Amino acid sequence: MARQSKKSTGYNPSETNSGVIEEPVSVYQYAPQDSITARTIGLMGMSGKKDFTTIKNDNDLISLIRAGVPMQAMFHLMKIADISLKEMSMIVHTSDRTLRRYTAHQKLSQEQSERMVEMARLYSRGIEVFGSIDSFRQWMDTRLLTFGNKTPKEFLDTSLGIAMLMDEMGKIQHGIFA
Repeated sequence: MARQSKKSTGYNPSETNSGVIEEPVSVYQYAPQDSITARTIGLMGMSGKKDFTTIKNDNDLISLIRAGVPMQAMFHLMKIADISLKEMSMIVHTSDRTLRRYTAHQKLSQEQSERMVEMARLYSRGIEVFGSIDSFRQWMDTRLLTFGNKTPKEFLDTSLGIAMLMDEMGKIQHGIFA
């Protein structure tokens, strides 16, 4: 009877000399810049800018958030999203007077930067689901029963609110209406 060779599973403790289990390297390699990341950077008006050319994935976005997003990204996103300075001040939990004092290149705090990236990702997803920024903005300004007869825009001031909006867009995209 011929002896069958064992199929390799990628893990064989007898093959390692040190007793340390090695993980496959491919698990940690990232795909090229995905479309949501590219659109996120674009919606903040930062495509091609020095600190933004190396951003390829969520891990890079986290580093960007920690370093701070420049105020000009907020101004650009406000224009795209059709959000006033007063509305933005409520979203980032800062007075509109303080926001007016920022220079274009001044870095936002980590919390403000995170909100900008979350919003840009939300609007990127909205464009994908609704087909255009105009259609998405209209949805954002519509009172919806799903959200207690509030507008989706009213939920931009918390991470959980933005996550709820993302979930709702997933339902819309898949034709699940409550």
